[in-house]
Amino acid sequence: MRNPGVPLKQLCGETVTTTDNHAMIRLDRLELTLPSAAGPVHILRGLDLEVTRGETLSVVGPSGSGKSSMMMIVAGLEQATGGTVVVGGADLGTKTEDGLARFRRDTIGIVFQDFHLIPTMTALENVAVPLELAGRADAFERAQACLDQVGLDHRLTHYPGQLSGGEQQRVALARAFAPEPDLLLADEPTGNLDGATGGHVIDLLFDLQRSHGTTLVLITHDPGLAARCARTVHLIDGRILDPDESAGP
Repeated sequence: MRNPGVPLKQLCGETVTTTDNHAMIRLDRLELTLPSAAGPVHILRGLDLEVTRGETLSVVGPSGSGKSSMMMIVAGLEQATGGTVVVGGADLGTKTEDGLARFRRDTIGIVFQDFHLIPTMTALENVAVPLELAGRADAFERAQACLDQVGLDHRLTHYPGQLSGGEQQRVALARAFAPEPDLLLADEPTGNLDGATGGHVIDLLFDLQRSHGTTLVLITHDPGLAARCARTVHLIDGRILDPDESAGP
């Protein structure tokens, strides 16, 4: 497991210039503007945000406020149209698509609302995939250990269609944490689950976060869930609301 307090120096042969040993994420005047038939649509409007290593941060705001777009940019899945995005000391704006894919594989875990499991693969195979792509010889052993950690050691050979929604999200959690990422991004991870099942999944998520020392950025509409993080930021119309304007999560 990587020490979350130690900056990444090298990823897959690429030298990484560490700009800040303290910050896991640094957004400086981040902008995202997309074209439309009616004219440019301003999704993100000059966001400034710093997330320290090992911190748990929730991001809240109404639908359309830019929460998921911000997460996609931090993950290197969407390109900003302005500003700077530094994750783990690496300026994502300087990386090629292949470089971003390698960086994402080695540094970032992502959990979505819709699970995104491969339907033709078993639970074990779904978790092993990113480990195999990273060239780990122990991919299946590590995958099995992670599924055991989320209580699914008896479901290794089951396909997603044979699992409940809660079980599928636990597989997704195991897959996200298996490569021991420095950063976990979770976008409404309980959005498709009932209250009791969602609560169990979230308990697992925070247990895994603590045991791995992973930085967590959690997008949620649930004030109670947001409050479990050490800090909350509010997005409104593509801008981060000043703390003095917020009444809390």
